[in-house]
Amino acid sequence: MNARNLTLATLAFALTFWAWNLIGPLSSSYTDDLNLSPGQASLLIATPVLVGSLGRIPAGVLTDKFGGRLMFAVICFLSIIPTLMVGWSNSFGALIFWGFFLGIAGTSFAVGIPFVNGWYEPAKRGFATGVFGAGMGGTALSALLTPRLVDHLGRAQTHILMAVALAIVGVVVYMFARNAPGWTPATEPALPRIKDALKLKATWQGSLLYAVAFGGFVAFSTYLPTVLRNVYEFAQSDAGLRTAGFSIAGVLARPIGGILSDKIGPVRVLTIAFAGTALMAVVLGFEPPAEFPAGISLVLMAFFLGLGTGGVFALIAKLVEPARVGTVTGLVGAAGGLGGYFPPLVMGLVYSSRGDYTLGYLLLALTAAAALAYTLKVGRQIPN
Repeated sequence: MNARNLTLATLAFALTFWAWNLIGPLSSSYTDDLNLSPGQASLLIATPVLVGSLGRIPAGVLTDKFGGRLMFAVICFLSIIPTLMVGWSNSFGALIFWGFFLGIAGTSFAVGIPFVNGWYEPAKRGFATGVFGAGMGGTALSALLTPRLVDHLGRAQTHILMAVALAIVGVVVYMFARNAPGWTPATEPALPRIKDALKLKATWQGSLLYAVAFGGFVAFSTYLPTVLRNVYEFAQSDAGLRTAGFSIAGVLARPIGGILSDKIGPVRVLTIAFAGTALMAVVLGFEPPAEFPAGISLVLMAFFLGLGTGGVFALIAKLVEPARVGTVTGLVGAAGGLGGYFPPLVMGLVYSSRGDYTLGYLLLALTAAAALAYTLKVGRQIPN
């Protein structure tokens, strides 16, 4: 039963993350068709990320109250309308408006973590959250398949296909998923639960670390097609293929990060993750030739970021009691998503003003180094 529910949760997470990232892989075509500036293109890419981030707070609270089974289905169904409307929009204003609501699909992460945690004992929750987290591979599917589907079917038809998939998965999850036997609905009001979660040291620790790890992954997954086009002049489909490779590396690393956290502790995993991310950012700051060493460096960066995302929620599972995991996950997940909102905007501004991304990579390296220093500082306070 636990394997079935983990599988269904991961499926729903992957599909909603695909929907959440429908705009990023098509950024070059939007730029050409609508004559967008780098700043406008960055804002278009980042808007769903912002809503998907902040929306995780109420999604986590509602999961504690109504359970993951119902919330997964609701998010799938609510994502259908903005998915369709983004596909039918032909102006910058309309894309921003419906892209805002497309962010609903990105809130599913805050539903899945408490849902799968309830099905596994504490010693195996790093594994469970890591496997579930591999559903962020929906970004890889989007990067790989969305441009090709648009080329063959058209943009509107591709979005209709995604809407149908969301409807099917929503029905399947509602019919066949089950909340864990030990789960009980939270009865206290939402605002006091959020305030209580904000008083937990683990909430702030996880939020900071996840903002760097997951934020970095989301930022690259959504903005990398634009970088590859501007720096290496790849066509949209070729940039999507390479972005998919980046996302896959991060996806594969996430369960590894969770499993390693069960064995050697999340602090060691996070130390490796942030040190590796900082190093790869420095390498990429020199804008080396593609495919080597740039391609290898991007894959390694994705791997390190993926390790970090797995490590953070293994840490949360160790430090937070199950009844609070949904609310804490919502807050930490929001911080992670916000970490992915600002980098595309910064990279767009850097490229507009300098004509390259060197300063953006340097800022990433410094941010990862700061996260590494924080991890080492508080490491003795975090149980391994």
